[in-house]
Amino acid sequence: MRYRKMGNLGWEVSEVGYGMWGIGGGPGGFTGWDYDVAPQCLDEAVELGCTFFDTAWVYGRGVSEQLLGALLRRHSGHRLYVATKIPPKNREWPPKPDDALDDAYPAEHIREYTHRSLDNLGVSRIDLMQFHTWEDRWARDERWQEAIRDLKSEGLIDAVGISVNRWEPANCFAALDTGLIDVIQVIYNIFDQAPEDELFDRALREGVGIIARVPFDEGTLTGTLTADSTWPPEDWRSTYFGPENLGPSVERAERLKAAMPEGLSLPEVALRFVLHHPAVSTVIPGMRRPAHVRANLGVSDGRPLDPDLLSELRRHRWDRVPAWWSG
Repeated sequence: MRYRKMGNLGWEVSEVGYGMWGIGGGPGGFTGWDYDVAPQCLDEAVELGCTFFDTAWVYGRGVSEQLLGALLRRHSGHRLYVATKIPPKNREWPPKPDDALDDAYPAEHIREYTHRSLDNLGVSRIDLMQFHTWEDRWARDERWQEAIRDLKSEGLIDAVGISVNRWEPANCFAALDTGLIDVIQVIYNIFDQAPEDELFDRALREGVGIIARVPFDEGTLTGTLTADSTWPPEDWRSTYFGPENLGPSVERAERLKAAMPEGLSLPEVALRFVLHHPAVSTVIPGMRRPAHVRANLGVSDGRPLDPDLLSELRRHRWDRVPAWWSG
């Protein structure tokens, strides 16, 4: 396993981290989770050198945080970095255009969910607390700023981040201007290359950590989806991969698969693409089976993408705009 700096925080984190949405369960997430298998996956990740784990209160309504807390206790001799997220009070992902800060992150809500996460994790301090959604209109409101300053001064959190909304990588610049945001979590993959336009350059200049999420575009870039793929109604993918998105996603994935060199799988190339960019501190694929853990963490071997392949991957950029189904 190779390690990278998380911006200016001084942390050395595994360049492949663990995204825990898929194993948390609960409404609005993925079906097919297995709470018996999840601890095995987490343990194997630690044994293979993974040191960064990203969760959220909403993943199973605290269950994912509890799974991570149990992992911390089982591996108390390892320095594992914990990132979690405060859900918006109004449960809107992403915020609606007229949502105010008070609708999503009033100060008392920020404090309440920080304490909930501390209890679920069984820790006295959270390495990285993130806002699970964001709207840069809120950036200059001093109430959220005061709330996180207080949490830092009380020793309850170490760093603060924003998980920016899907396909809105620049919707955090005003927040970065405050100097209070240490880390940005953003969707970045072969299709979603827009973070390279502005965000990544700024992150490198200012020492902002970057967590790259959704490296497989919710499954498209695993190459396993077909035009007939279906999910239970309660599975979030049944909305994301509705008629507007499933067909175009599969078509683009098929064209991409045809460009894969012999001996390289699409999932491997998808992760290597994310890791090629120096602004990325860590990428957090979901891993619900031990085989996923071994395959994904095995990509951290320092082997760069062939320049010709990287040029080919850049031609598959797919710029999209948020829609009702995209979350």
